[in-house]
Amino acid sequence: MLFSSIDQLRRAIEGILKIERDNVRVLDEAKLRGSLIDHLVYSAVLSDDEGVKQAARWLIRRAGVKLGVLPSSIQPLYEAMGRSEVKGFTVPAINIRGLTYETAQAIFRAGLKGSVGPIIFEIARSEIGYTEQRPSEYACAITAAAIKTGWRGPLFLQGDHFQIGVKKFAVEPQKEVDSVKELIREAIEAGFYNIDIDSSTVVDLSKPTEEEQQRNNFTIAADITAFIRQIQPKGVEVSVGGEIGEVGSKNSTVGELRAFMGGYLKELTKRGKGLKGISKISVQTGTSHGGVVLPDGSIAKVKLDFDTLQTLSEAARKEYGMSGAVQHGASTLPDEAFDNFPKRGTAEVHLATAFQNMIYDSTFFPGPLREKIYDYIRRDLAGEKGAKDTDEQFIYKTRKKGFGPFKKDMWNLPPNVLKGIGKELEDKFLFIFDKLSVFKTKNVTARVVKPVDVPVPAPASLTGKGPVKREKKAETFDEGE
Repeated sequence: MLFSSIDQLRRAIEGILKIERDNVRVLDEAKLRGSLIDHLVYSAVLSDDEGVKQAARWLIRRAGVKLGVLPSSIQPLYEAMGRSEVKGFTVPAINIRGLTYETAQAIFRAGLKGSVGPIIFEIARSEIGYTEQRPSEYACAITAAAIKTGWRGPLFLQGDHFQIGVKKFAVEPQKEVDSVKELIREAIEAGFYNIDIDSSTVVDLSKPTEEEQQRNNFTIAADITAFIRQIQPKGVEVSVGGEIGEVGSKNSTVGELRAFMGGYLKELTKRGKGLKGISKISVQTGTSHGGVVLPDGSIAKVKLDFDTLQTLSEAARKEYGMSGAVQHGASTLPDEAFDNFPKRGTAEVHLATAFQNMIYDSTFFPGPLREKIYDYIRRDLAGEKGAKDTDEQFIYKTRKKGFGPFKKDMWNLPPNVLKGIGKELEDKFLFIFDKLSVFKTKNVTARVVKPVDVPVPAPASLTGKGPVKREKKAETFDEGE
């Protein structure tokens, strides 16, 4: 059901949720987890009424808090990893581009079966645009999935690749940095207490020394870190990540790590004494986002440099107290590669494209809808096709951009289709969580991470105080643009 008005929404929650000024009381959890949460999240994502959309999102967020699902920073866990007090596993960071509510439920079901603690749900700056999911919508869908499945504990929402666009930076550098800051402000307000700054795009390898090559990178990262510390909620230390090697370029080195951190820490000190720096560092070790696509649409095998990854993780921990290195672009690696991440001390691994592929390629996914999306890509996105791309390569590299325009079609897929795809995803997540050694980490996460309830005022559509503000439109942003 899509609520058509605030009055209809209020009637639907009677006896289940009670609004008490700026808070919500859960009166009947079973009914909330039944059909009501489905109706709320559907309205929160697809309603044309901005007031209804904001009311549904707020109700989901505050009901989640009451049930023990709190937006949290992973900072305390990463600090414990930096001290080697907690080790032996790699934290999965999962980007959900489509079927967000269903995919998140599959993740939570797998997490519950394996008693998993740290799972990061993230979305990149570019993904926010082409999937048409602003931070508040994404956070709402994840929270609703947690409520639906009975998940309890800290909810780690992360802004992934909040990236400096190299072309925009070359023309108006401060304007581009400010646009990233505004996105961070929006994300933190939505409960994203983990932010990955990606200014590695402005590394200049033509400079003679590693310090000079990294100067723009560490200066911008320090500036944005200071901004985050200024706006983070009281009682929350947002976990911040930096990046020294752009994914898809040359492999990172310890020398680059030291050049970046030396400059970064100096710049951060200039902006304020005692400011906490980054908790992890993203590096390049041989992968690329989505993998390398062959002419037939299959993915080339990638030789990931695990020795470099291990060396960088050890240096990050021993020299700077960070949790370790972060590996991007890993979801399309062969299955046998995944247990190497915890063995090599990798702090975090980012996973996205494989789950997108599973959705599109599932036998449950309706063929007519798939072809409708592919026809749209061939027609409306033809300008993105490379001169030497086969049709298979073009579709594979571009079909991620079908999730936004066809979001409503996907949310309205029949229950048996959603159930079938969800089961396939759940099995995959169980496999990955096992390989990353995060089974039975719920207790250690709970012991270290103490979530803080950040107050969120009720929206104007529920209080009647002030006009209802419209949500920002998604920007068009391609990584590395």
